[in-house]
Amino acid sequence: MTFSLGIDIGTSGVKTATLNAECEIFSTSNIKHIKQNSDKINPSYWWETVKHAIKLNLINLNKKGINSFEIKKLAVDGTSGTILLANERLQPVTRALMYDTTGFRKEAKIIEKYSPEQHIAKGQNSTLARALKLIAEDKKRAAKFLMHQADFIVANFLKKGGFSDHNNTLKLGYNVEKNYWPEWIFKTGLKKNLLPKVFPVGTKLGKINETVASELGLDKNTIIYAGTTDSNAGFLSCTNFEIGSAVSSLGSTLAIKVLSKNQIENAEIGLYSHKIGQYWLAGGASNTGGNVLKKFFNENQIVNLSKDIDPNSSSGLEYYPLLKMGERFPINDPKLKPRLTPRPQSDSFFLHGLFESMAKIEKKSYESIYKLGGSFPKHILTVGGGANNKVWEQIRINVIKTKISSGKNIEAAVGTAKIPFLFG
Repeated sequence: MTFSLGIDIGTSGVKTATLNAECEIFSTSNIKHIKQNSDKINPSYWWETVKHAIKLNLINLNKKGINSFEIKKLAVDGTSGTILLANERLQPVTRALMYDTTGFRKEAKIIEKYSPEQHIAKGQNSTLARALKLIAEDKKRAAKFLMHQADFIVANFLKKGGFSDHNNTLKLGYNVEKNYWPEWIFKTGLKKNLLPKVFPVGTKLGKINETVASELGLDKNTIIYAGTTDSNAGFLSCTNFEIGSAVSSLGSTLAIKVLSKNQIENAEIGLYSHKIGQYWLAGGASNTGGNVLKKFFNENQIVNLSKDIDPNSSSGLEYYPLLKMGERFPINDPKLKPRLTPRPQSDSFFLHGLFESMAKIEKKSYESIYKLGGSFPKHILTVGGGANNKVWEQIRINVIKTKISSGKNIEAAVGTAKIPFLFG
């Protein structure tokens, strides 16, 4: 029997999953990241955590009587937009910048000057802006590779850098449709010699380095495959990868994805598509979501207040729940102000209004994709903490008018482990 090992480099830690060709889960592991100063992230610690997570996974696998040498395939996902610079020996030469770092105004102005109108690589929190910042910080010009988080881990498995995938490079400016780095990005100061070769998700990148394989207890013939971003891996984890498959992630923010035959993009509303296999994964992320709820209520309060909500009645409240000014999708407006008034005296009534307003934003997101040629979902799978709230789920069903249920396998590591079987 052949097994695949999926590795998810998430926000809080590293998770792994071992699957067979039927995508049945045989073993998993979860190791928290080593605590670091957010301004001085050292990517080398990620690799140490990955190794610990793999060793724990293999212990769990062996408990089921399965030899770890039966793992023949391996893929990695990482947080989209997290990047670093490394030298020839794969040693970081600057700090890493995480996906949620922002405020790179100087770099954004440079990108604005040269980029096409409404390009995904524009903005103060774009991956390209972070890359320009790190290049400026590399005073000694010691860098050999510009890497995304997943690229760095893949490089450590191969002991060779310079590889990436269609999904991680999208927001850096790679043209997935034409398969090339456009000339305009080099005018911004991005160095061509630092950029990776980019491969479709599921491409065989090479065999694991023998020394690494020996250290981890893996077969030296294990093949490393091009992976994806964490959110795309989450989509793969709980769907059958069919046209029209839809996933809403109700986490700290609201993210939606729909599988489409066609590339669907509209930067004016923050909509973009990732290439996976022969299809496109269209979607975007709103700034509404769990972070707004947590501003007003803790988890126990949300659970208890939900009991007082009739999900089949309308609150009549019209909010646009945001923590602060600025929205990404389905409205792309950095100056959009939160709308959270009037606030009723009843906390449950207020929570009802928040749930309902978020459902309307979710509906508008799916409608935007449909209007541009995608499918309106017949069934939405939900992942993230909000998936557990059945009152919110019923409100969403009433507003969006489609079937909604919780995803079963919602760990990104599971989706990543599927990649070699689906696309390899």
